[in-house]
Amino acid sequence: MTIIAENRKARYDYNILETIDAGIELKGFEVKAVKNGRINLAGSYAVIRGGEAWLLNADIPAYQPANAPPDYDPQRTRRLLLKKSEIKSLVGRLHEKGLTLAPLKVYIKNASAGSARGRIKLEIGLAKSRKKADKRELIRQRETKREIMRRTGM
Repeated sequence: MTIIAENRKARYDYNILETIDAGIELKGFEVKAVKNGRINLAGSYAVIRGGEAWLLNADIPAYQPANAPPDYDPQRTRRLLLKKSEIKSLVGRLHEKGLTLAPLKVYIKNASAGSARGRIKLEIGLAKSRKKADKRELIRQRETKREIMRRTGM
């Protein structure tokens, strides 16, 4: 597994309760761009509409801008590839608890050891928003860990 991009802000803003791996429906030149690391998940989110999962506001610039189609939108809505049973369980959980779907990271899952090809996957998290006080507490805990590590010399 090779991590291409990570949405670190999502782990700070949300409490991640569960993670799900999903495929992303991409065009050919978008696949090349993503494999080169040209994807930005900041500000993106996932929704479920009409029985399908969608990724919104993920920025994937064209691999070669001069050869991209003239009407290409780098922040277009992209379909997420999930099983129907996974989508049904997500719909139930999203409605009953007031949760949201936050994209966490994009990675390449290798098909086999001898193959250079791999599938581009997106890890989405079933997340609950953190309050401001919770965020401050998280920062405080992180700083105390750093201080302890610094003093013990590890």
